[in-house]
Amino acid sequence: MSAQESSVPELANIVSLAVHRLGDTALGAFLHHWENLIFSLIIVGFLSTIAYLAQRKRSLIPSGLQNLAEMAVDGLDNFFAEVMGKKEGRRYLPYVGTLFIYILFMNFFGMVPGMKSPTSSLNTTIALALCTFVYVQFTGVQRLGILGYLDHMAGNPRMPEEKGVFKVFLILLFIPIHILLFIIHIIGELVKPVSLSLRLFGNITGEDALLALFVGLGITALSFFKSPVGFPLQVPVMILSLILGTVQAVVFSLLSAIYIAMMIPHESHEEKHQ
Repeated sequence: MSAQESSVPELANIVSLAVHRLGDTALGAFLHHWENLIFSLIIVGFLSTIAYLAQRKRSLIPSGLQNLAEMAVDGLDNFFAEVMGKKEGRRYLPYVGTLFIYILFMNFFGMVPGMKSPTSSLNTTIALALCTFVYVQFTGVQRLGILGYLDHMAGNPRMPEEKGVFKVFLILLFIPIHILLFIIHIIGELVKPVSLSLRLFGNITGEDALLALFVGLGITALSFFKSPVGFPLQVPVMILSLILGTVQAVVFSLLSAIYIAMMIPHESHEEKHQ
């Protein structure tokens, strides 16, 4: 288990072991502070290496890593096309597809001996959620313009077609309604990154804690039954973690795609329904 004092069970990893060995030194404090970033960068390096090797010797008839990479990209392209339409899905695939792969590997990384899932840290999940939040707002301003974006946030208010006193009455009635809609919409946009980050953090932290607990039980059973090896009680939990880790990556990237699609002008959705 981790040498760090925590209310949540946690498996030891290469960084926490180094911190324990270094003690109260500047390097130990540095490693402890940037632990999750270190593992995130390891994953980035690993995925970058896989991407480089997959495209290094490209051919018309793919094989090996190139074939695997093309299958992954094609599968993600089809998946997000169902959500956003073929044109828009392909347009935003670089972001939502990368988000899915990155989160997927971060979720799985905690099952590798000596490693840790960066998504078990709230700092990591908040950063990911803020990336989606900023990207969604940027997309809204880019596709709708500043005035169109504000109009969208206010519920697309339109001048009533009625004439005379009734028209004035409707305008006076709808102004506070659309102001209220604007405030509600702003609050809703701010809540989205909170829910995204907490959902991912809670699930991955729970999975890692459960994995650490069953590893500890397996080690305890070693001394109780005087077995030369520990009991692999964590194997069913690892299988469950693979499933739930994949689901959480899908949910995060899918919701990100939906949030982006909600900012796209309605005319862009016509191809999806044809």
